[in-house]
Amino acid sequence: MAESRPQLSDVEQRVLGALLEKQRTVPASYPLTLNALRSACNQTSSRDPITDYDDATLQATLKGLRDRELVRPVWSGAGSRVMKFHQRLEEHLGVGEAELAVLTVLLLRGPQAPGELRTRTTRLHAFEDRAAVEATLHELAELDEPLVVELERKPGQQDPRWAHLLGPLPETVSAPVVHVDRDAVIAEGADVRDARVRAGYDAAAAGYAEALADELAHKPFDRWLLDRIAAEADGPIADVGTGPGHVAAHLAAAGAEVVGVDLAPAMIDEARGRFPDVEFQVGDLTTMMRPRAAAGWSAITAWYAFVHMATSELPAVLAGLARLLVPGGRLAFALHVGEAVWHVDELHGAPVDLDFVLHDAPEVVAAVTAAGLVDVEWYIRSPLADVEAPTERLYVLARRAS
Repeated sequence: MAESRPQLSDVEQRVLGALLEKQRTVPASYPLTLNALRSACNQTSSRDPITDYDDATLQATLKGLRDRELVRPVWSGAGSRVMKFHQRLEEHLGVGEAELAVLTVLLLRGPQAPGELRTRTTRLHAFEDRAAVEATLHELAELDEPLVVELERKPGQQDPRWAHLLGPLPETVSAPVVHVDRDAVIAEGADVRDARVRAGYDAAAAGYAEALADELAHKPFDRWLLDRIAAEADGPIADVGTGPGHVAAHLAAAGAEVVGVDLAPAMIDEARGRFPDVEFQVGDLTTMMRPRAAAGWSAITAWYAFVHMATSELPAVLAGLARLLVPGGRLAFALHVGEAVWHVDELHGAPVDLDFVLHDAPEVVAAVTAAGLVDVEWYIRSPLADVEAPTERLYVLARRAS
């Protein structure tokens, strides 16, 4: 029996949202093949949440949706044996184009404010103004079986956000405002902190390298961004905070000339042993020099090199790294974001005395801008289950002005 307001899992929401979007934006290639649907669902560089669904997951999801009359398979062209997929969700909902545009974006992007919805529905439906979006939301909320709901406004949110009712609601309980003293990590001085970091990673180097040296194999977004940096670089790249050298090795395998730099001598020993064809040096990213045979670095990467730094240190550190770049050179880094400073006494089997700072994303991006870098791109992704620590990650890519 057809469902008037079906309840959808996360992957079902993504599949139906992608089909709805592509039906309106690229009608010439709609319905979608399985390959095209996978690409539409896994657009990791432009959408949150970031996803990486494989064919088996999508095929199982499509079968379930077909059984519920929410998707119909279509054989394309006369005599063609290529199966494509057409969404039937709008048949169940019975709403107009404006309402469907709003629901499509909510399915793909999660709760949104009216202003965000107006911007993100442009290719689906041209709302005259914000008031038109709000009117559409209220119409959907006032149906006999409501399709959207206005969420409780959380601290720091200027506008109310709306969510669809085609799946479980997100957590709406407002959390208390948390004040995190990220500068506490340098309360005894940056030198003391640096000594603890050096000692900790020297002690944990072997276990750390064994656990994480191949972690990029599980991280498609990281590989995409690093491959992009390697392709755009026209000179040497420095990978600071290189650890066991896996990021530097990935850049080198992509064709870049790379030098890995780390504060901990034992980490450099691990990197040299694992990747003997890549150059590695012991060094402090705050006192780095330009490359020996070039006017500056074409790019500097720093994958989790700032996780022990206070927020107040970032503007000067980023400005210092920016000065080492050639005009047009790229700075790219990744770090954890959140509202906490975590103290760790053990790291990969070794006793340590380390504080991990979960940074505030807007503050980090502001520090990048304050450092004089331009063309700033930033991305936030969720942790990969069973692969990473349960924190969101911020990726920033910026350029030194020419």
